[in-house]
Amino acid sequence: MIVLLIFCFGFNAALAVLAPVVTLNDGNKMPVFALGTGRGTAKETESLEDVKQAVIWAIEAGYRHIDTASIYGDEEQVGQGIAEAINKGLVTREEMFVTTKLWSDKHARDQVVPSLRESLKRLGLSYVDLYLIHFPSAVNSEGAPLNIPYLETWKGMEEAKRLNLTKSIGISNFNASQIQDLFDDKNGIMPAVNEIEVNPTHAQEALVSHCNNLGVAVMGYSPFGFMVSRKSANAPPPRFDDPLITTLAEKYKKTPAQIVLNWLYSRSVIPVAKSVNKKRIEENIDIFDFKLNDEEIAAIAKFDKKLRVIDFKDWKDYPYFPFEY
Repeated sequence: MIVLLIFCFGFNAALAVLAPVVTLNDGNKMPVFALGTGRGTAKETESLEDVKQAVIWAIEAGYRHIDTASIYGDEEQVGQGIAEAINKGLVTREEMFVTTKLWSDKHARDQVVPSLRESLKRLGLSYVDLYLIHFPSAVNSEGAPLNIPYLETWKGMEEAKRLNLTKSIGISNFNASQIQDLFDDKNGIMPAVNEIEVNPTHAQEALVSHCNNLGVAVMGYSPFGFMVSRKSANAPPPRFDDPLITTLAEKYKKTPAQIVLNWLYSRSVIPVAKSVNKKRIEENIDIFDFKLNDEEIAAIAKFDKKLRVIDFKDWKDYPYFPFEY
């Protein structure tokens, strides 16, 4: 069930666009649009200080969900941005939804809670709203594979929730059978979220449907796919000037980026959009005043080539690797 927030905060409230919220399977509510802060696609001219500023701009623009992770190395700056926004009276802590993630070198059950406490210290928070296992495969401190079952890791996640260090727990980059393993433990807590790559060249229709059927909310990272790729001149379509995308942008009086983000939202996928550009941050969230129809959603899905922007091939022989190559 989607519930629309109808109130705004802060001095620029008239310009803010607040995302609807979805009720998770544990009863907690999560805004269905997030600012992503991962540094994997950052330009060389961008700094960690840009992350702090992006968080502030995002909150001013109406964002109430910030997505980070311990491996990103920017939790401190995310926390500083949130703290500054709170000090300015833009939001309260209770109005924010903060997601962070457990990295693969802390998968032993007894490592989970200490790792979350470290993240909380960096964030300057007493709790996060959502804590995710970032990847099902485990590694040691040097990055070599470890055979630690994700079911063991999940027990540590459950302990973190019981300690009220996180309101909700979930997973990221898990495939359908791995998700089912968690649901088969009838005495355990079910994952509330699965964060996966979703974009026109990696539509993930089967996995999104599987999660929806289980009542697991889907967050979609790298929503633009190869549209913003700086590494491959021969990347597959669509690009931002693709005729289908531009035609839809003209029809709805939106930008091509907004069309793609609405495509995710129309499929019940929560976009996680990264930017440190103020104008793009403001534009990205402005997608809730229109909705693509079924034919348009299907047309964009035809770009699907099951190609990932985020390449995990180096881990393909690790235990519990979730993808096929």
